[in-house]
Amino acid sequence: MYELARGPLMWVAAIIFFAGVLYRTVQLFLLTRKKQRDLYTAKPVKKQEATTLSPAERKMNLVVAFQNSLIGKNPIMAIVSFVFHFCLFVAPIFALGHSLVLYESWGISFISLPDGLIDVMTIILLVCGLFFLLRRIVVPRVQSISSPSDYLLLFITTAPFLTGFFAYHQWFDYKTVITLHILAGELMLVAIPFTKLGHMVFFFFIRILIGSEYSFWRGNRTWAT
Repeated sequence: MYELARGPLMWVAAIIFFAGVLYRTVQLFLLTRKKQRDLYTAKPVKKQEATTLSPAERKMNLVVAFQNSLIGKNPIMAIVSFVFHFCLFVAPIFALGHSLVLYESWGISFISLPDGLIDVMTIILLVCGLFFLLRRIVVPRVQSISSPSDYLLLFITTAPFLTGFFAYHQWFDYKTVITLHILAGELMLVAIPFTKLGHMVFFFFIRILIGSEYSFWRGNRTWAT
């Protein structure tokens, strides 16, 4: 089973992942359209009019914007979410074991972080995952909008890290645990394009190309109606 998971199933998962990302990207483009230019242009704002706000008013606007942001409304959730996503990306990419697999399989040499640091990041991610789980169970408003798929996706996200932690410390039977670790990673890879996990891939697509109040800057596309 180990050879199957590391060989053919790995290729199947990679193909499904890239094909799924391509499919969803095309789908998102079809669901959006390029913004039409305004027929009428607004009257240019004079420099004097653009700077009429007093320092106190500008400061108040910044305070209001901060209060309306996630970190202003729920700082604990914002911090935990940032730490979780940071560890989610950094730990797998820079793990020494993964770098060795890449080099052995395709001859690609990649930098890696110390095992101890990756181990700490894994623990932090699992603690954050437990926080999200308890939040869905305990907080009524979150519990009311949580579906079985939300719990399943949380399991799919944390399973590769939990099994990787077990494998690194050689708990239980190593061959079984490392096989489960590979299968869990492949399951997560397959799930990304077709579930809510896709936000880790399409986040920048939405925030850059789509014009909305949540965009990083003014996008040149809008949702088709």
